[in-house]
Amino acid sequence: MATNNIAFAEARPPLFADAKALEVRLEEAGETLLLLPQRGYTTRLRTSTWNVLDEATAAYATQNVREGMGRLHLPVPSAAKITRMDEALSWLPLIPDDKYVLRRLVASRMLVSPLTGRHLFPWRRLATLLGADHKAIQRWHGQGIDLLLSAVNRRR
Repeated sequence: MATNNIAFAEARPPLFADAKALEVRLEEAGETLLLLPQRGYTTRLRTSTWNVLDEATAAYATQNVREGMGRLHLPVPSAAKITRMDEALSWLPLIPDDKYVLRRLVASRMLVSPLTGRHLFPWRRLATLLGADHKAIQRWHGQGIDLLLSAVNRRR
């Protein structure tokens, strides 16, 4: 008697169970990005209209600790953190091109200071940049995270 060799596709659990887990992973990637040394050849990210990395570099990469003490140098992240950062940054293009504002909001909001743990772009600052209400910015950010969550889980 012949047996049927039917391969059953295993239902893999989603990569992220909820939007909060995805946000935490994106914020970890943004913090790692800001820990990287800011020297060498420039990247295309630096040519954005919001000058995200230029402002972050000026504000957080090196700061005067005290007069005469030199500069505070942040630790270089581990290779594992850089790999996780690269993976998380590869998810941003999963937000469709016609929703580029949502992509920019998600990308801007993921930048977290390694020194203070605070977002570089608070809701009200993003609202001023876009000329919208800060509650609308929060809502749009949530829509961007939801789009990204479904795309990342579907991709897996």
